[in-house]
Amino acid sequence: MNKSLLIKIVFVFLIAPLFINAQTDNTTAPEDSGSAVKYPQFQFKGLIQARYLESFGTNVDVLGAHHSTGEVTQSSFDIKRMRVGLNTKLSNTTEVVILVNLADFKSDPKGKVLENAYGKYTFSRYLALTGGQFRPAFGIEELVPVDIIKSFDFSNQYYEFGKNGWTSFQIGASANGSFDIGKNPVSYAISVLNGNGRNQEMDNDNGKQYATRWVFELSKRYKINLGLNGGIGKRADQKVFALGADITSDFKLTDRFTFDLQIEYKQGTNQNLYFSLPADARTPNVDDYQMRGIYFLPNLRYVVDYKKLTSLELSCRFESFDNNFKVNSNVRKTYTPMISLEFGKAYLGRIEMGFEFDRYNKNIPDTSYYNDDLFLIQLQLRL
Repeated sequence: MNKSLLIKIVFVFLIAPLFINAQTDNTTAPEDSGSAVKYPQFQFKGLIQARYLESFGTNVDVLGAHHSTGEVTQSSFDIKRMRVGLNTKLSNTTEVVILVNLADFKSDPKGKVLENAYGKYTFSRYLALTGGQFRPAFGIEELVPVDIIKSFDFSNQYYEFGKNGWTSFQIGASANGSFDIGKNPVSYAISVLNGNGRNQEMDNDNGKQYATRWVFELSKRYKINLGLNGGIGKRADQKVFALGADITSDFKLTDRFTFDLQIEYKQGTNQNLYFSLPADARTPNVDDYQMRGIYFLPNLRYVVDYKKLTSLELSCRFESFDNNFKVNSNVRKTYTPMISLEFGKAYLGRIEMGFEFDRYNKNIPDTSYYNDDLFLIQLQLRL
């Protein structure tokens, strides 16, 4: 039997119980201590990120694009995200999640707006199945909502790997869970994805991308975790791959001071770039087009708890990323120092201020591959 067909059959048998049990579970509720829990349960969520941008780069606009004519917009107010979401628990094991970003309507909304749209069935801590459009686990950032990250936005590598079907919002199915090896907990995720981005009518070829992530706890006291990511697949009969490794840690220095650190490395095929080039302008082998990047994100947090001010945070992410290091290398180094004021618990309100400095090995006029100095103030409110 064809290996690819066998994998698909196994996945169908894994997902089938999700829909079978969903039909039975949503009509009954488990009893706990004599009290029945009523389903369905609804939880509404919302997020707004409004910001002010000012570019100090020569002839570079607020979006990072260089204009040799000198006609540029170097200061602007902007709404980065306006999200509305609904989490519905149909039973104690079945949930449906929907998330849209209304700020995407300010530009061409095609392939945008709808972010999460998936169902999840949890058998136990060892196994849960997810199907639909979701963020597959393939690194640190994929498991953290953008409203609680320690910087203004996700890294450059996150978005580039998203264009290539490994991160961000993708359509497919996933199995995840956790178990113990001795006294050490291990979590895992295995995903099968179309690999051609979100909100697509169908896969654009018969190739699929298979991704996995494993996280090992190295120290419970300092919350040190090691993450390993790997993926293989096909795009238009071309073999593609991605891999990565990351470390997170969280040190409590005093009762009020904590220091956490994220380090993440990724490398993989840049098939998105390869297929965007004319056939006569590229090499025959897609493996010649590869991207790689690494970033360090240290964050110092001081708990204030003075009136409405909850905490003060200082962070500075350093990232080095190259989207085509084999054929036409042009390393982009990005420094993002930021100060953040938190109001309320769990970033209910947040004011962030800082800079984003971009430095390229080679400046390319009239493109986004150009040195830039950007100042940002961002207001965030969530519910």
